[in-house]
Amino acid sequence: GGICTPSQWLTMDRLASDYGNDTMRLTTRQTFQLHGIVKHDIKPTIQAMHQQLMDSIAACGDVNRNVMCNPNPVEDKVHLEVYEWAKQISEHLLPNTRAYHEIWLDEDKVVGDTEEPVYSERYLPRKYKTVVAIPPYNDVDVFVHDMGFIAIVEGGQLQGFNVTVGGGMGMSFGDHATQARLAEVAGFITPDQVLEVAEEIVKIQRDFGNRDNRKLARFKYTIRERGLEWFNQELAERLGYALQPARPFEFISNGDRFGWHQGFDGNWHVNLFIENGRIKDNIKQGLQAIAKVHQGDLRITPNQNLIIANIAPEAKGQIESLLAEYGIDDGTQQSDTPVSSATRQNSMACVALPTCTLAMAESERFLPEFLGEIDALQQKHGLAEQAIHVRMTGCPNGCARPYIAEIGLVGKA
Repeated sequence: GGICTPSQWLTMDRLASDYGNDTMRLTTRQTFQLHGIVKHDIKPTIQAMHQQLMDSIAACGDVNRNVMCNPNPVEDKVHLEVYEWAKQISEHLLPNTRAYHEIWLDEDKVVGDTEEPVYSERYLPRKYKTVVAIPPYNDVDVFVHDMGFIAIVEGGQLQGFNVTVGGGMGMSFGDHATQARLAEVAGFITPDQVLEVAEEIVKIQRDFGNRDNRKLARFKYTIRERGLEWFNQELAERLGYALQPARPFEFISNGDRFGWHQGFDGNWHVNLFIENGRIKDNIKQGLQAIAKVHQGDLRITPNQNLIIANIAPEAKGQIESLLAEYGIDDGTQQSDTPVSSATRQNSMACVALPTCTLAMAESERFLPEFLGEIDALQQKHGLAEQAIHVRMTGCPNGCARPYIAEIGLVGKA
């Protein structure tokens, strides 16, 4: 869910300066990235994160990755309830191996194998990504992940979740068997069924995923080859009951709602626009100053932006003053200039060159310039108020989710 305390933010800020290239990056998976860390500084970096109760366990493993969720639990009590389910899914599906602790935290090696009730001795054929969405906002892009849960809310009460399976970004140039794929809605479950259903769905991929060809090892290919009907039958056999028919829902946006909003408890939160998630220069300095006085928390959005959340009413003026002092965009200063147009606010890029070794082309460094051209064209044709979703990646893995953008650009060499 991308939530961190001010103390955790200040730790990441310090690590970026002490060991990295003096910048941080907020990612499309609601996580931090640090860049430029040399090998002998990796261990103290991870140990400092651990001291602040942060980790990167299984961050690149063939297991369930971090669970994404709407980052705004302060909007109403249902958002808070749904976030708690996302948190439980994440903790339930974490691998039990102590290797992370042995390698990075100097924990003594344990004799004997660690029991893995979800992953067994094989783990998964490939990485696995889970998200939780709360209509009418689809900021997590639920249909492009292996497993998703769409909250069904009626009369202000959480009724349960529609379950989605088989989505995923990524493909390989020249290999037509690979493709980006949208997930399918499998059915509806009640909240008390969430953890059991999530575990059994992961186990289906563990047992039936392609282990011969890594390029075809994602859950989306298992669903594509075997079909949703087979999946529902297999899941029902494992659970002892079938999923209920999916319930109606509607999404109206997958972008962020910028500016100031007041939560159900009276506290305020402000959604900032952070271009491509890059925290540097005045933004880094300003957020450091805010984190030193902020009594709430900070939340990374799936669109690489940041929410300063749970601001007490009496502290709102102080946060507003700091944002103005450091020139940080609260997302409401839209104009037809390249600074924060509607299209720019809805754009995303992955890191790409020169940071990512998979990149074949530019992305983060080029997108701002490219959007200047788009902004000029929109202004010329009277479309400056229209938010065109532009997403750019340096390779076909799709970290900025370009395949579901209105304009998607994928680097190729």
